[in-house]
Amino acid sequence: MDGVLRSDVKVMESPTPSWRMRIYDVLLRFLGLAFTFVAAVLVGVTRETKIIPITISQGVPVLHIPLTAKWQYMSAFVFFLVTNSVACAYAAGSLVYSVAARSFKHMNAALALSILDLIMMALLYSANGAAAAIGLVGRDGNSHVQWRKICDVFDGYCHHLAAALVLSLIGSFAFLGLVLLSVLGLHKKSK
Repeated sequence: MDGVLRSDVKVMESPTPSWRMRIYDVLLRFLGLAFTFVAAVLVGVTRETKIIPITISQGVPVLHIPLTAKWQYMSAFVFFLVTNSVACAYAAGSLVYSVAARSFKHMNAALALSILDLIMMALLYSANGAAAAIGLVGRDGNSHVQWRKICDVFDGYCHHLAAALVLSLIGSFAFLGLVLLSVLGLHKKSK
């Protein structure tokens, strides 16, 4: 035996995710929380009032009517605000769970988080698409149905909504990263 001791002890890998995966998980959940929160708040406080001159016909004096643009007037923006609020609340809860849980030893909890991350991502992309479509109509109008563009009048309102859309998209990418991270974790466990 040449003085070498041999052992039959096998080193098993820990079923817990690596510390890098946990850091990425916490970071992505925090980013999802932060971006969806700011997007929801930005839409929730967005409103703009302007006095618009309206000419009814020749010879009639011009009417100056105050008009207000609010997010509540368009169902796509209501959907956008509610979806970002739900995603923010979910991100806060899952962040607390992710930090509090030492490991994702319970496969059911990890699977539930992955499915919920996927649902939040899908909802956010859906809300972002709806808000972007209405935003384009507001910016360009639609001559086929005689919808006039409003962003030339309510420019501050449109800029706030565009900023909220960009922030929500970044939050959507954070949830996409969480889904990809869970798929990567499942891939590593299957090896």
